[in-house]
Amino acid sequence: MHSPPFPPRTRVPFLTTGLVCAALSLVVLVLVAVRWPPLISLDTTVADGLHRRAVDEPGLVRASRVLTDWVWDPWTMRVLTAVVVITLWRRGARLLAGWVAATSLVGTLLQQGLKWAVGRERPQWPDPVDSAHYAAFPSGHAMSAAVACGLLMWLLRLHGVEPSVWWGSLALAAVSVAGVSLTRVYLGVHWMSDVLGGVLSGAALVALSVAGYTTYTERREAAGPTHRVP
Repeated sequence: MHSPPFPPRTRVPFLTTGLVCAALSLVVLVLVAVRWPPLISLDTTVADGLHRRAVDEPGLVRASRVLTDWVWDPWTMRVLTAVVVITLWRRGARLLAGWVAATSLVGTLLQQGLKWAVGRERPQWPDPVDSAHYAAFPSGHAMSAAVACGLLMWLLRLHGVEPSVWWGSLALAAVSVAGVSLTRVYLGVHWMSDVLGGVLSGAALVALSVAGYTTYTERREAAGPTHRVP
């Protein structure tokens, strides 16, 4: 048994947040696609500076690789989301479980579609400290973390957890998204704009999905008891 969805007035902030993040992610996408010189210059400057540090910090590189390859890996995020979906399904919240699963799937498809469409090359180094394959934009690690953490934060709020638990979880989610974004650039496998595009796209998807779920459940509730969402 879980608490009712957010009050109707919260749909607008989620919708607004989603549209703003989507617009910003589109701006980043266009600037990357046209190779806007100021952005390319900034990407190069940040990547060069972090790479020079990484070459001189093998211990921190090893720790970063553990975090990015295991703790914050996209498959770790997907497994975590799958566990949550299964738990919701077993508890009878099947609409919510399906909605979360569908949002996660759309995130993966969107991420791969953008990578294919943009086809951006990853940074190339004569002395790499890590490697990655396929196109660079957007960062799959950053986008997967943003989607998974965003969905989990929504579910915690939806179920009315204690404020201390919610704020602690929010801090952990923020550290995870920021941490995976930083490690991908630090390890020299992404440009700064790759992780920015990934986070913005993930945030937009989650916010729009939450707004859509809230609207749908409100309409079902208004239709009467026989259509009430469990």
